[in-house]
Amino acid sequence: MRIRKATKEDSSIISEHLFLAMEDILYEFIGIKDAKVAKEFLRYFIERESNQYSYQNCLVAESEDGIEGSINIYDGGKLHEFRNPVIQYIRKHFDAEFTPNDETQQGEYYIDSFGVNANKQGRGIGTKLLQYVIHKYDSKQQTLGLLVDEDKPKAEKLYLNLGFKLVGRKVLAGKKMKHLQRKPTGIR
Repeated sequence: MRIRKATKEDSSIISEHLFLAMEDILYEFIGIKDAKVAKEFLRYFIERESNQYSYQNCLVAESEDGIEGSINIYDGGKLHEFRNPVIQYIRKHFDAEFTPNDETQQGEYYIDSFGVNANKQGRGIGTKLLQYVIHKYDSKQQTLGLLVDEDKPKAEKLYLNLGFKLVGRKVLAGKKMKHLQRKPTGIR
């Protein structure tokens, strides 16, 4: 398995992976419970530069079978800059009043979402993606952050086993979330 920076050409498969992780949140963002519309919305932004979902902020896990998993990560200090195009699009096309809560902040690289092909789940691909990101950002002495749904204890257990710690709670798209962070080795 090889993990690499995503390219624009990977956008279609990345949208499928991230949709698996963000389905309920996407429906809340666009105000429509329609998988096709939500995936098209996500792909629109993944294909474009300079936004939170851009392929520029994604890594993919690839095997001889193709891309099996994707992870979306960016500098939390750039949330407003990266999110603004998304907010403007949603306000224009879906909900004029859309104003999401901040999910990250300055001082952490934020794992926005990640997903693995439905038929490849349970094989450690997600763990390998997370371990790759942990190693990469640990070597740069960068703190990692993410939100995990309070209703997903298995996901939370994975993160805790990889060294993430609870630092707070947030609400995103009406969902109660736990804010976890992983400090670089040597900084606790």
